[in-house]
Amino acid sequence: MRSGLVDFHCHLDLYPDHAAAVERCERDGVFTLTVTTTPKAWPRNHELASATRHVRAALGLHPQLVADRAHEIELWEEFLPRTRYVGEVGLDAGPRFYKSFETQKEIFARVLSLCAAAGNKIVTMHSVRATKAVLDMIEKYMPPSRGRVVLHWFTGTAAEARRAVDLGCYFSVNAEMLANEKRAAITKTLPLDRVLTETDGPFTKTDARPTTPSDVWIAAEGLARLHGIPPIDMSATILRNLKSLLEEQG
Repeated sequence: MRSGLVDFHCHLDLYPDHAAAVERCERDGVFTLTVTTTPKAWPRNHELASATRHVRAALGLHPQLVADRAHEIELWEEFLPRTRYVGEVGLDAGPRFYKSFETQKEIFARVLSLCAAAGNKIVTMHSVRATKAVLDMIEKYMPPSRGRVVLHWFTGTAAEARRAVDLGCYFSVNAEMLANEKRAAITKTLPLDRVLTETDGPFTKTDARPTTPSDVWIAAEGLARLHGIPPIDMSATILRNLKSLLEEQG
């Protein structure tokens, strides 16, 4: 079993057995950030993660749920002082969710403002068809001195990637991104000291089954091939990046 892996964006509470999913991360030594889609899910995630060395729980309010759950921002705000990790949050301008886009922006502005006011938060963000809007709001509400952003499953342009780098963002990369030629080409331009790995399980598949955090080695080895370096060196780089991210002070 490969050890010292990093899955910086996974939904452990959406697997059939949440507790077992957490235990597997701990057993396999996978440093996992388990994101939540609603603040109501955070306490149980936090409870299970707190008993581990390798798992941490992020406090989220997913943009795809904002149409029905915008009112839960009050609960999100109540829990925020209890965690350094925030996610999944952001914007989604896809056809299914565009109707709530203005409300999404209101919620996201509040999330960023409160994270900036608190300082030192690490925020994993969704930006489907909304990269420019997400970057605009990061720039306006949460400068690098007030916290850190990890762009999950980045699908923006090369120019937007450069802008995100300038804004201090990190990027979490999964195997599906690397399997797409266009995405892989943009991923290759990202500074290696800003790259982490993720699975976004169980929403992705490995061998026709839901991906688990232990499968994140596939993304790490894909990044190694992309950059022409040994997998062991890429894994060490990703661990070093995680340590740097956690040590940075907002």
